[in-house]
Amino acid sequence: MPVRRRLSSRWLARASALLALVVLPAAHAGYFNWDMVELPPESGASCGNGTPYRFFVNRTPLNHNVSLTFEGGGACWDQDACEGKGPYSASNPNGIPPDYMHSLQTMAAGGLVTPFTSRLDPFQKVRTQDWTMVYLPYCTGDVHAGSKVSVYDDVDPSAPRVQHHAGLANIRAAASWLRSNLGRADDLLVGGFSAGGVGSTVNYATVRDTLAPKGKSTLLADSGPLFNAPRASTTSSTQYPSLPLHQKIRPAWGLDEPGGMIPRLAARLPALDVNNLGSLNTGLARAYPQDRFGYLAFETDNVFSGFSYLDFHPEVHASDPEVQKQLVNQLWRTDLANWLPTLAAEANVDYHVPFFRDFNDAHCLSIVDFSGTGVEELGVASVLPFFDNLMDRGPVQRNYETDQVSDLSQTLSPIIQLLNWLENLFV
Repeated sequence: MPVRRRLSSRWLARASALLALVVLPAAHAGYFNWDMVELPPESGASCGNGTPYRFFVNRTPLNHNVSLTFEGGGACWDQDACEGKGPYSASNPNGIPPDYMHSLQTMAAGGLVTPFTSRLDPFQKVRTQDWTMVYLPYCTGDVHAGSKVSVYDDVDPSAPRVQHHAGLANIRAAASWLRSNLGRADDLLVGGFSAGGVGSTVNYATVRDTLAPKGKSTLLADSGPLFNAPRASTTSSTQYPSLPLHQKIRPAWGLDEPGGMIPRLAARLPALDVNNLGSLNTGLARAYPQDRFGYLAFETDNVFSGFSYLDFHPEVHASDPEVQKQLVNQLWRTDLANWLPTLAAEANVDYHVPFFRDFNDAHCLSIVDFSGTGVEELGVASVLPFFDNLMDRGPVQRNYETDQVSDLSQTLSPIIQLLNWLENLFV
């Protein structure tokens, strides 16, 4: 769910200094500018600290296609994490400022965090860069999925954190605003990275039904997998390593409560098993058979896996960091092995799972650029042809790296090489 502690403050500071050299001055109104939308309190929308939820729209007159990106970054169910303290804590604990998309000191980095939110990206071209782009910041600590106000006082009872897990209301209100102000989309792309990968998946039905695209609708969920984790007396965390995490977040974020994510989705998706969050992937594919669903992940993701298991599997803790990574990755591989066959069972679901890239602890394929995201043994140079095939409705692709050496030598782009060098320089 996190993006290595929001790409890490060290990485972001060095990246911002470099990216400042290529960011174009912002316009002040109309097209090709990130316009801020502040949702009213009566919509139920809110950041975690109770301040207004704001999102951003970059319009184009060239077409009526719309691309939405859900931001990633941590999650919380205790006081420290909701206040932004700790390696996997919630992003933007103090809310979203009006100039969020015009600052290089935020995770969005002026839109350059991903090619899907950069109109004139200097590193990577994607077809949706001439679409209307929507950026949905993340400030609720609930992977854009919660619907509960919680009071956390486990660290400092004298100054408790009142946390508005309002992710679900934020996206519902944002989608309603977009429909009222943009009308029906032609083609629609719903995507996100890390926690936003989860958020794009759990909110896909809401966004898709509200915007009611006239043409194609597509999901591209990057490195935020909802793994299978059945709640049953016959299942265990050994079989399904994400089960303890899912058991934790369901009550913490109000997922099962009236009006929560699970009841709302169950009403829309007949194939959803309310006792298994991972069944959402199947539920979406069957409810929208004309749509395409693409899922991305690295086999060696060291961030989402750490978030998913370190608090719940004491057996993976080790004094040697490399040994700990190996133990954590074993659980990740178990979850992947349970997840991928359920995706492959649906005729409109694609996945792309390379082995590794030496950037951001092999977490997220779509941030900064697509270098190092290929599956060489299948002749797939990067995630870009996978994405193009998904959008073009080509033959379903199920790309999985079995050669676990080749990607170690994949060439990263000069920008990522430079960012890695800068990060290592200032360790």
